[in-house]
Amino acid sequence: MKGFSIRKRLDEIKNRSERAFIPYIMAGDPDFRETEKRLRILSEGGADIIELGVPFTDPLADGPTIQRASERALKGGVNLRKILNFLKDLKGSLDCPIVLMTYLNPVYCYGIERFFADAKEANVAGVIFPDLTFEESLPYRVLAQKYQIDTIFLVAPTSTPNRIKKIVQACTGFVYYVSITGITGSSLRLDDTFKDHINFVKSFKKPVCVGFGVSSAEEAKYVSQFADGVIVGSAIVKIFHENPERAIEFIKSLREAI
Repeated sequence: MKGFSIRKRLDEIKNRSERAFIPYIMAGDPDFRETEKRLRILSEGGADIIELGVPFTDPLADGPTIQRASERALKGGVNLRKILNFLKDLKGSLDCPIVLMTYLNPVYCYGIERFFADAKEANVAGVIFPDLTFEESLPYRVLAQKYQIDTIFLVAPTSTPNRIKKIVQACTGFVYYVSITGITGSSLRLDDTFKDHINFVKSFKKPVCVGFGVSSAEEAKYVSQFADGVIVGSAIVKIFHENPERAIEFIKSLREAI
């Protein structure tokens, strides 16, 4: 099966005057059998792209909800190698692109080129490294391009115009706009400054998807007015863990709002 193109998927959505719904879950939380079940629920619930987290012992960008999900996965022995093997087994059975969100340490220990080669084999469409700065990213971007995997970088509300331009140029799938200056799951504050900053990032003509802090259908609807896609993580991880019987209803409400 030919791999997915994130940019092509986002362009198709934009051509329909729609916005992308990008949910996030943690791989292996609490095990791979449940992860597969959740991936299929997300796909059936209208996900356009799915972010799959790689558990790590020091997830500096993640709030308590995702930290606990990471701890549950690690307790079950989940690691990057097992995640890639899991995705290889699912190859061809999911109908939306998978983006891995992983910190650098697991990839460095795995072997950087080996990681990209195996990720390609597993049909991974893109990668987000929340702790990789633009200045240190060239070796990763070169290998990502070699294996046709999109690189997605984060832009924050505090990013300067000059830095934004460089980060956007390095992005090949979409630009991940961090809507808050805190960790995942923090409260989202929506104002004109937020809107103006997103519009500035969009002026560089690449898709901009907004995450961190979007936790309700109302917030997702508001963000979708300015963004090309809306990313929801902590709220989905929480409902799958605490109220799984309500998960599909919540996911569909997000899809409809976006």
